[in-house]
Formats: sequence, structure tokens, C-alpha cells
Amino acid sequence: MGRIFLLSPANLGGVRARMLRNARATFPLARALRSARGASLGEVMTFTSGLYFRGKLAYARAFASPPPGASGVLVITASAGLRSPDDLCTLETLEEFAEVQIGASDPRYVEPLAWDVRELAEAAKGSEVVLLGSIATGKYVEVLLRAIPHLSFPADFVGRGDMSRGGLMLRCVEARQELKYVPVAGSTRRGARPPRLPRK
Repeated sequence: MGRIFLLSPANLGGVRARMLRNARATFPLARALRSARGASLGEVMTFTSGLYFRGKLAYARAFASPPPGASGVLVITASAGLRSPDDLCTLETLEEFAEVQIGASDPRYVEPLAWDVRELAEAAKGSEVVLLGSIATGKYVEVLLRAIPHLSFPADFVGRGDMSRGGLMLRCVEARQELKYVPVAGSTRRGARPPRLPRK
């Protein structure tokens, strides 16, 4: 069975995102973002999110096994549906994403995502689609489940905070050990916080 990962986006309204969008910033990623070519979406999201998105991206790239012609790793965006982490992103694109509040009531978010998810459902028939993101709220799950009722997520995500999830996924990549996936539909979306990950 093939496997495709959907990654929830980083928060583009936080301190690190504002650093990246600062016109006076001179570090390499900020300069690349302001260039005509832009920077990869994966680099931008990793910088703005830190450990959590870095863990998601590393994990997805390590364990994706898409069917022929399909991408194994796709990022949910605020206003451009599903995009490859290798797609290029300019400052203008980032500003557009930052203006849209991700939520089921905003058509700027919902409509392009719903379109891409329907296309993915056709392309990924017979493959497992795994959400690496929060299922505690409906902002991702409600749109995704309409087209992909068999959507899965890592069972070990329940009860964990973002940093814990990021650390867990990076350890899984290092150990080459995949997490267990369970269906989103009918699952417990909130639970007790598990024990802290042991120090390395």
C-alpha cells in the first residue's frame, strides 16, 4: 500500500515569521524569500515553526511511498490548497498566506484546499493518506474527511504538544521506526498528556 503525508502548516503570524518578513532582515533565507526565485515552502515553514515542522517534514520524507505520479509529501497552505514542500515561495506568497485565517468558515482557505483534496483522493486511490497535524480542532479534519474518509493520523499524537510531536518524529526518523496510524474518523481527538520523551 502506498502512503502519502499531509503536513499542517506553520503559524505565519508568530515572531519567527515576522522576522522572516522583515524588510531589514539580511540572513540567507530572508534574502532568498525576497528574490525573484524565492525559497522553498519547506524551508520557510521549518524556519517559522522550528522543531515541529522540521520533524514533520523529515518524517514524511523518510516514510512516504506514493503511487506513481503522485507526491508523497504535501503541505496544507492557508490559501493555495496542497503544495509540495519543494515549491518555491516568495515574500508576496508568504504575505498572502499570513493574511488568511485558517478555519472552516473562510472560503479563501477552504475552497482551494477542498479542490486539491478531491484531486488527491482520485490520484491516491488504494493508498493511505496520513495527516501530520492536529486533529483536536476541525480546521484541517473537516475539509479533508469529506474527500478522504479513510484519513489516518499517528496514534501517538494524542495528548502531545507540538514540540513533543516534533521530537518524537525526529527520533523515529533516526531509528527508522514508523509510528502506528489509526483512522481519524471515530478516534479520540484529545487525551491525557503522555510521559515526556526521555532525554537523549
